[in-house]
Amino acid sequence: MTATIRPRTSTTEMEVTSIRLERELKDRLKELAGSQSYQALVRDILWNYVQYETGKYKPQFSQADIRATIRAQADREERCALTGVPISPNAPMLLGWTRQGNLVPLSPDCLDCVTA
Repeated sequence: MTATIRPRTSTTEMEVTSIRLERELKDRLKELAGSQSYQALVRDILWNYVQYETGKYKPQFSQADIRATIRAQADREERCALTGVPISPNAPMLLGWTRQGNLVPLSPDCLDCVTA
């Protein structure tokens, strides 16, 4: 999975916000953040969520990330992890199994572009 690249805003231009996190969650975020700060990772996660919910989603997966696909039906609106195309509730879709072991929603049209 590749991270969404956003222009970095100077921390002096950011507003200070306090959020309470469970210690285990904070520790895991620190582990996942690697060389960047966990606060930067949290900002990236929040921006990705906002982009997804507003339809400005930029896919974070490539064909190489998908190991296999499973036919499925959407329970709610989803977005294809490869193209960002919306998938309507009750519509046919695919679940793509990633190299990281995650299941991600895929548009049925992606079947031609994904080597399962």
